[in-house]
Amino acid sequence: MRNEKVDVLIVGAGLSGIGAACHLKREAPHKSFAILEARDAMGGTWDLFRYPGIRSDSDMYTLGYNFKPWTNPKAIADGPSILSYIKETASEYHIDSHIRYGHQVKHASWSTPNAEWTVEVFDKAKNEAKTISANFVIGCTGYYNYEHGYEPKFEGKEDFKGQVIHPQQWPKDLDYSGKKVVVIGSGATAVTIVPAMTDKAAHVTMLQRSPTYMMSLPEKDKMLNTMREYLPEQWVYRFARTRNVAFSTGFYQFCRRFPEKARELIEGQVKRQLGADFDMKHFTPEYNPWDERLCAVTNGDMFKAIKRGQASVVTDHIDKFTETGILLKSGEELEADIIITATGLDVKLMGGVTLDVDGQDLDVSEKMVYKGVLLEDLPNMGMIFGYTNASWTLKADLISEYMFRIIKHMDKKGMRQVTPRNTDRSLHLEPFIDMRSGYIQRALGSTPKQGSRMPWKLYQNYLLDMAMLRFGSLSDKTLQFTNPATGRSHAAASAA
Repeated sequence: MRNEKVDVLIVGAGLSGIGAACHLKREAPHKSFAILEARDAMGGTWDLFRYPGIRSDSDMYTLGYNFKPWTNPKAIADGPSILSYIKETASEYHIDSHIRYGHQVKHASWSTPNAEWTVEVFDKAKNEAKTISANFVIGCTGYYNYEHGYEPKFEGKEDFKGQVIHPQQWPKDLDYSGKKVVVIGSGATAVTIVPAMTDKAAHVTMLQRSPTYMMSLPEKDKMLNTMREYLPEQWVYRFARTRNVAFSTGFYQFCRRFPEKARELIEGQVKRQLGADFDMKHFTPEYNPWDERLCAVTNGDMFKAIKRGQASVVTDHIDKFTETGILLKSGEELEADIIITATGLDVKLMGGVTLDVDGQDLDVSEKMVYKGVLLEDLPNMGMIFGYTNASWTLKADLISEYMFRIIKHMDKKGMRQVTPRNTDRSLHLEPFIDMRSGYIQRALGSTPKQGSRMPWKLYQNYLLDMAMLRFGSLSDKTLQFTNPATGRSHAAASAA
């Protein structure tokens, strides 16, 4: 791969990277491209995580690609099924041969005279550094560190005689039969692991510092599965996506505008499943719905496990680990043979790649994101970052489409460079993601920003984004097309 040159370089072969490559094949099939994947397999999250019950927390009719129907009868799908879907998509679009596994991107340098990125890559298999050049780079690395998850320091951890496991490094063939398990955390991972481990464990306890909003969702959509018996898959998929997008958008807006009514609705459905005698303090958050992401409880499985006595929830703070479990601030001790630290992710955008433009280092944490896609003052580089209040892929599809619209526009106008520039000095900076979740708050100092107004403002709204990214004009004074390939002037290109 030394000195290889491609038109488009995609970093990451997970759900977003494979999707971006397929969109490229559909929108600009004449473009050459390569996909660099640091790991030895495609699939990203859905290949990395192997803990019991691993599944999506979004329905697959919206988490699936907009160009490939999800045909599995499960609307809330398990990890292996999602990984199979990604691999099937890559095979159908002949993406496999473009992936360079074990290739970790370290640094990328932009050259204005050459109108290209020179990307420094470490080839793990050959234990050597290489370079690859590209006119356009698309970051599809997700938002967290694949090397390790986040785990706070626990006093006395070395004293514990059992196993301590982070879900991101789940051991193969872990035997938890008859064991007492404590899962620290109350996010999507914990909510998945707790009921899944009750099949063999003696008891599973979810230990949380504070409650999380949870909603029970059916694993299968009976209406859609019935429609499949009479209608083509494409029709059913289109209907499902439209309906589910409308519902999720409407429910999110309802939660933000009427938080007290939303709270009553969400907590009410939990209480109905757990019974009138259950202490609802464990499912009554202090914050408003969608200040943090809601957790999906598939078929109410965790609530059922609690009612059966196979699982329980404890809301308290950890004092320290002991030889036999966890001592809480209240003085209670939770006995455990296995402790699962489902304590979150370590946020790491763009895989930790460092950047420079014409020899000047660029710090992404000081820049805004243009329309949720391009970074301020950074030429010919896009980033796929999906929704935090809906399915990731809904936004990923729109971003891919938009980037290839830009690339085709550049070809048509004879321009080799596109750069978003902020000329509105009255803008004030805001966090890129407006959520209270711990992993988001920990990363605020290292992530890019959003602005207080369009086109730098993120609205987390699929319909608005579709209008802007799929149908919106590319003639924007903020988006500067420069570096003519044939001597055309910048002014002429901007006016075109």
